[in-house]
Amino acid sequence: MYQLALREGLRSPFKPRDELADGHEDAEDEDDGSESSADDSASSDDTDDGSDSEVEQVEIELDGIERRLWEVPVEPGNYSALEANDRALFWLSRGEDGTDLMAMAFDRDDPEADDIVSRVRYFELSEDGSTALVRRGNDVHVFPARPRSPGDLDDHEVDLDRWAFPIDVREDWRQIFVDAWRLERDYFYDPGMHGVDWDEVRDRYLPLVDRVTTRNELSDVIGQAVGELSALHTSVRGGDERRGPERIAVASLGARLLKDPAAGGYRIDYIYQADPDYPNERAPLADPSLGVEVGDVIEAVNGVDTLSVDHLGALLRDQRGEQVRLRVRGADGSPRPIIVVPMGNEAELRYSDWEYTRRQRVEEQSDGQIGYVHLRAMGSSDLTAWYEQFYPVFNRAGLILDVRLNRGGNIDSILLEKLMRQAWFYFKEREKPVTWNMQYAFRGHMVVLVDEDTASDGEAFAEGFRRLGLGEVIGVRTWGGEIWLSSVNTLSDNGLARAPMLGVYGPEREWLIENHGVEPDIVVENPPHATFNGEDAQLDAAIDHLLGKIADDPRAVPEPPPFPDKSFSYPDRTTNDQNDGQP
Repeated sequence: MYQLALREGLRSPFKPRDELADGHEDAEDEDDGSESSADDSASSDDTDDGSDSEVEQVEIELDGIERRLWEVPVEPGNYSALEANDRALFWLSRGEDGTDLMAMAFDRDDPEADDIVSRVRYFELSEDGSTALVRRGNDVHVFPARPRSPGDLDDHEVDLDRWAFPIDVREDWRQIFVDAWRLERDYFYDPGMHGVDWDEVRDRYLPLVDRVTTRNELSDVIGQAVGELSALHTSVRGGDERRGPERIAVASLGARLLKDPAAGGYRIDYIYQADPDYPNERAPLADPSLGVEVGDVIEAVNGVDTLSVDHLGALLRDQRGEQVRLRVRGADGSPRPIIVVPMGNEAELRYSDWEYTRRQRVEEQSDGQIGYVHLRAMGSSDLTAWYEQFYPVFNRAGLILDVRLNRGGNIDSILLEKLMRQAWFYFKEREKPVTWNMQYAFRGHMVVLVDEDTASDGEAFAEGFRRLGLGEVIGVRTWGGEIWLSSVNTLSDNGLARAPMLGVYGPEREWLIENHGVEPDIVVENPPHATFNGEDAQLDAAIDHLLGKIADDPRAVPEPPPFPDKSFSYPDRTTNDQNDGQP
């Protein structure tokens, strides 16, 4: 955090006193701990006669301003929302445990930052700086803005329970529609709106707003309107939706179960797998302590026979995270009780199973020569997945980068930069294997896998991979959405009609990817029936392609040269020594 003097001769409020500058009044000396100063300020506002007050002019001397910079005496951190009054600085500090409101008094002797309110979602000072407003959870608190804790926040809570605002819903919906239309007009990357008469679009769709009966129907109308732009990334979602009671969630045992009346219950056909390095992602029935195997039959759940209900899910309603007693009959024919804790998100587990089995297939079919990295999207968690998956295989002869099903994000440039690294010299230690510089540069052959569900930044990654000459793209043509955006154009009820903001084009002055997708270098389709039966033609094609590349160009690590022989022979001085003193 830094401070900048706007004029020559101004002294930092944190600079220690000295014999030449000791007459400055400090804000903390004026604060006697009472509430009077804030109250006085409020009283003066109440007695304002409404006359125009003179606005104080701020004089800024630009000459030499770059030299009038000092660091504020506070440790570096993740800071935001900096504000100040005549007493102190206030700001939000984000850490591992949440975001806190910090304050530091203008103190020349011992300036120190204090945490005055913890777990804050929002902070703002009043216009005159006398009062602070913070949002903590869903509660709002107002208190005098001083560089110390306000005490018990409950004493400063604003009672919002009885706040109610009558609105004309149809008028509100008309405003939301017009706002969405206007924001699309102002944020869309093409000021010409792709040649569409945008005023005519508003006039054509606005009458439909009077016919909608729910917020979701309003989103449908907005979606049809913005769809006239023929651009992707224009989804419409959210808003003040009126939802009914939460639906009853059906928990999962993490397995594919088949009803088998002849066997007396539900037969376990397959137990979903996950990476064993992450046991918290393991399927409930995959717990090795249970001893459950494929082919076992689940006869009862919490004492109720499984064949007595239409579907096993009826016995697992609202059982997520709860202990459930199963009666399971194994291959020996004898039933036994087990306790499992069902999970909630089976879709996530199925995805993990798909990903893990892809990696296993690559390992087996390539005999460990090819690495496999799958990215579900291009966000912060996917960057973590990249580090977890790429670095263990960076020294393989081949690499498959699978961005099928990728939902997009914004990390393509980080990944491409890692893949563009090249090894240009090698390190030879006495015992350890040879390594190289640039560190973790991939020296082998690479391919990218794409499909029709590869979207947004996943597409940018695939196109960049090919254009930068890193390897081939295998699969089918991608989704085709490449006008980037930030989703900042929210509506008054927190709904969103996304406006694509940044068109993407190449050096050849052609728009890239949008409405067409990335065309793969090698087209391979995954037929639905074969894929359902466990085949993966695209992955097999990538493995075969890389094995061929490796056979033609193995790119083995160069053997180190012979160690240098730095030895030399010293002159034999023995003869000379014996002749010393001889005539």
